[in-house]
Order: sequence, then structure tokens, then C-alpha cells
Amino acid sequence: MAKQITLENVNAYYGGFRAIADISTTIQPKSITAFIGPSGCGKSTALRTINRMHEVIPGARVEGSIRLDDDDVYASGVDPVDVRRNVGMVFQRPNPFPTMSIYENVVAGLRLNGVKRRPALDEKVERSLRGANLWNEVKDRLDKPGAGLSGGQQQRLCIARAIAVEPQVLLMDEPCSALDPISTLAIEDLMMELKDQYTIVIVTHNMQQAARVSDRTGFFSIEKTGEPGRLVEIDDTPKIFSNPREKRTEDYITGRFG
Repeated sequence: MAKQITLENVNAYYGGFRAIADISTTIQPKSITAFIGPSGCGKSTALRTINRMHEVIPGARVEGSIRLDDDDVYASGVDPVDVRRNVGMVFQRPNPFPTMSIYENVVAGLRLNGVKRRPALDEKVERSLRGANLWNEVKDRLDKPGAGLSGGQQQRLCIARAIAVEPQVLLMDEPCSALDPISTLAIEDLMMELKDQYTIVIVTHNMQQAARVSDRTGFFSIEKTGEPGRLVEIDDTPKIFSNPREKRTEDYITGRFG
């Protein structure tokens, strides 16, 4: 079931450097929220705090509270592996496991979770590949390497792998930046379908993409080099792009800044 995400006074550090400061917002379930802003403003860091990917970097840490519904993902005793099982992630470049078949790519997470019965795995593979709009393209070559697919197909395979374990939230960090326009539109169409089941948060440099697919958009920025990124404002996407509250948001969207 899709979860509401609540960030309260979230600060993320790389060693002694504070990358984002005092991020507070609520992201509604079964919606798409886009984070936009100039390079280095902390939007990808903010995304990675939600499933504790930020802390895999040595010296990195997070302060503040992030909740999925009422469950604090940083509470004492919470296993980061369990968090990442519930909060799937799709990265900037497609990253199918190169030595694995299409089938094994999809079931990799399921096997780690102890699912072994072939009928159950078969059913999950078909359901996940259908969910990623990839089944009809690959159903006759499931034993072929996932790395042999086109870039757009590889990204959809990664989405199938992410949703196979039935997460509650799906994070996408620049999911289309390495793809051609046709593949990009296919991923965007897929996002629109998946939001009926998941809470989706994307980071994108493509403002047209944010305008096309997101329900709400958050603009991140930095005052000057060396300072932490901040969430300047977040609102319904049409309002952000037509009538933002903050001049910095308007300047970024109109190309006068960033």
C-alpha cells in the first residue's frame, strides 16, 4: 500500500559538510512529486535520505525525522535493508545486473527475501514486467541477459525489479537523463500508471518532464557555493510553473537563474 512521506527538519551531512538544511514537507500517497533545482542544490541527497541510501557513503549522516505514515525510518532499531525493501529506487543510468538474465534480474530481490518456489517467482516476473510495460517485448527471451536490452528497456527492467518486491514508495533519480525522447516518454507514461499503486518521488533537471508528470513540484536551491541546499517552496505543479510564491523559483523556471 502506498505510504505518505513526511520529512521534518531533515539535515543531511557528508562528513562536516551540511548538504541540505531543514527540509520539511509532506508527500501524499499515490502521487508523483518532482524535485527540481540547479546542480548541487541537494535534491538528489534529499531523495536518498528517504530510503537511507545517503548513509551508505562513509561519513554521511542524517538528522531530523522521515516517516512513512507513522513509522520513522531513522528510529532506533530500524533495519535500513527493511527500509529499502519498502522504498524502491531507480537510478540515473539503467543498472541491470550484467551477468543475470532478464528473469533473474526481476527476481533478484525476491530471492534475497527468501522466495524460492518457481511458480511464485514466475508469477511475480510476469506481473512485474507487465507493470513496467515490458512483458510483451521480452516474454520470449526471459533467459537472455538483461544487459542486452536497449537503454529504455533496461530502465523499465530496473523498474520491474524495483516493484517486484512490492514497495510502498518508488524513488527515481533522473530516471530519463540517459534515454532518448521515445524511451523517455515511455517511462513517463509508466510513471503515470504506477502512481495508482505507489507514492513516487522523482528528481529531474527536465522541467518539462516535471510539468508533464508530477502532481506537486518542489524547488531546491542554494544561496551561494558552500552553503546547504534548501527547499525553497513546494506546491501543486501548475501553480509552481505559472504562479510561484518565491522569486527564486520564478527566476529558475524562466531561465534567469541556475
